[in-house]
Amino acid sequence: MADEHDRPAITLDDAVGVERVLVVTAHPDDVDFGVAGSVVVWVNAGVEVTYCVVTDGDAGGSDRSVPRAEMAMLRREEQRAAAAEVGVRSVTFLGYSDGRLTASFELRRDLSRVLRQVRPDRLVCQSPERHWDRIGASHPDHLVAGEAAVCAAYPDARNPFAHPELLEEGLEPFSVRELWLMAAPRSNRAVDITDVFEVKLAALRRHRSQVGEGEWLDERLRGWFGEGARLAGLEEGRLAETFQVVEMPVVGTS
Repeated sequence: MADEHDRPAITLDDAVGVERVLVVTAHPDDVDFGVAGSVVVWVNAGVEVTYCVVTDGDAGGSDRSVPRAEMAMLRREEQRAAAAEVGVRSVTFLGYSDGRLTASFELRRDLSRVLRQVRPDRLVCQSPERHWDRIGASHPDHLVAGEAAVCAAYPDARNPFAHPELLEEGLEPFSVRELWLMAAPRSNRAVDITDVFEVKLAALRRHRSQVGEGEWLDERLRGWFGEGARLAGLEEGRLAETFQVVEMPVVGTS
């Protein structure tokens, strides 16, 4: 377990100058566990937020009687409903296989396409680095989706020669300014979600195939995000989602 004295200082986000945010996750519900509270804060501040979900989550759930194709459709519906709870209207599904994800050149291309389409100021994705203190957050698909998203952000989406077919589609290169990593071992930024926590819970409860009635969510999430608030120096009783923020290079493709 990391020594607390080795952790970087965590500062609060103010979203000043941010107009568009793209959130990339491996599965439906990942975004709501990791960043839905921050999304509500940003949407309330006038930020346009777009979701990109890499898989359909067809390997999720514990009910073996549900055919996997039906599970994939159900989880898409659940994610759209959860997005609506937090004010997000745009959700893209890439349709990769749940549990078999690799950081392929094809996945990097598809994420580069979404980056060039959305052109966000801020890219939020899962950390490609395993978090040994929170091993449950480091599902192999999470790590892979994070790695592919980071590669798409730098250098692929900004490099006109990385995926020439995107130029043929009329998508010009794009350089994102900020990379926000969820469940990162070294968080340095926080968003106070105390006042929107119930909205986050409402979004998570939309994922009934995964959380059931969700009666356990309140207590568990208050534990997680109460600790995030403590590390950010907020007073007891506050809740915060934390991230590792990386400022992206301004110029250069390689």
